[in-house]
Amino acid sequence: MNYAICVAQRAAYPGRRVGVVLVSEHNELMCSAFEGEAPGASWYRTLRNRIQELGIIGAHSAYLTINTLSAGCSFELGGLLKEVHIDRVYVGLPDPALTSYLADDPVTARGHVHRFPDDLQRQILEQNRACYSASEQNIECNPHYSTHRISEAVSTELSSRGFGLSRRDVNANRGRIALASLICQRYGIERKEADRAVNDALSAAFDAKYGAYDYAYDARAANLRWTDDFISVYGRSSSRPLSAVSILNVGVGSGYEAAALFSDCPQITFVDIAERGLANISSRIPSSRTIVSSAEDLSALPDNSYDLYVSLRTYNSSFFDTSAAASEAHRVLKPGGTLIVSIANGFLSPQRGRVVPGLIIPGTDFVDLYRGMDTVSLIGTELGSAGFKDIRVFPRSTEIYLSAVTPSVSTAPPADHAHDVLSVLREARIADGRG
Repeated sequence: MNYAICVAQRAAYPGRRVGVVLVSEHNELMCSAFEGEAPGASWYRTLRNRIQELGIIGAHSAYLTINTLSAGCSFELGGLLKEVHIDRVYVGLPDPALTSYLADDPVTARGHVHRFPDDLQRQILEQNRACYSASEQNIECNPHYSTHRISEAVSTELSSRGFGLSRRDVNANRGRIALASLICQRYGIERKEADRAVNDALSAAFDAKYGAYDYAYDARAANLRWTDDFISVYGRSSSRPLSAVSILNVGVGSGYEAAALFSDCPQITFVDIAERGLANISSRIPSSRTIVSSAEDLSALPDNSYDLYVSLRTYNSSFFDTSAAASEAHRVLKPGGTLIVSIANGFLSPQRGRVVPGLIIPGTDFVDLYRGMDTVSLIGTELGSAGFKDIRVFPRSTEIYLSAVTPSVSTAPPADHAHDVLSVLREARIADGRG
């Protein structure tokens, strides 16, 4: 991956810098190419000529920094895969011109395309900053997303508590455990004190961002029927009305979603690490129970206590431990209980008046179109590992939902569950018309 980025650096600047590398099963370089290596030629045309000269018919791995679209709006990677058998493909970023999911995109249509890690994605962005800055993947036009960054808020909160970590430090240690470990190493304090500092900083950061969240800047402002999306997903998972089931809603935010969905539900408990949102929802639904806690630690709640577990736009939060949260969700649900989680998959671009799909690459001001689908695949795998079954994916215009159920009797998840999740995800993309 690093070598592909180095290859891309050879391209002339200004202009799009793209690098590709083919590697054998013995981890030996077979050939490489970069955008503009031959005057006026794309990386694909150059690589194709080189492959023909060398008589290459297959490779173990291919590393491509940007999944480029040709002038005819076809994916050049797709052309390569039709001509050469490649076992594993690694892609850095989507083309900056890509603004929606397309059916022939190898990244979303094939099961063996993997992604570059975040730090290398950031390097590719730097190589192509001018291209991405002028694209719709740039969030700087959105005042809420560009000014309210959790990593920056956490850095500020920790500094106020005597732990001077930069935003870069925070972005490089985006798990609670990793961040607490860094504080222990740097300041020589006990683990309990570091854990408490991280938890307090996260609570304050999320409270500041979401406690009084302005939905005018949210992608759901462009989808007035978002509540219907949730009801539709729930209806596919259960025949019982919401008012008749015991509900646990984890991750309340400002309380806006919860009030819109659960005002008529008498058996509901709300959980969040930020107190302001819980106070808002308590005033709106006085009969509800509220608990200050994280999704990863629901120890205040007994086993097998709820019919429905709901967590909207929480599982892709910063510093979130999906494995721990999925295990806790499985524990508190009754046998045969239903889980519905969603991830945000788009930000509102007010100046352009449309929703740009994808999720922000940590530590940047840019959206990765593929990141939402990648995140859903990871969440689905963790749900399967926690013991959930019948995992289904429902892409919608502003978020992607997953539903699952707990077995009526204890059963082990199937050995090929991860493969099943990816298959369901690919089918859902096509069925929803989002590619």
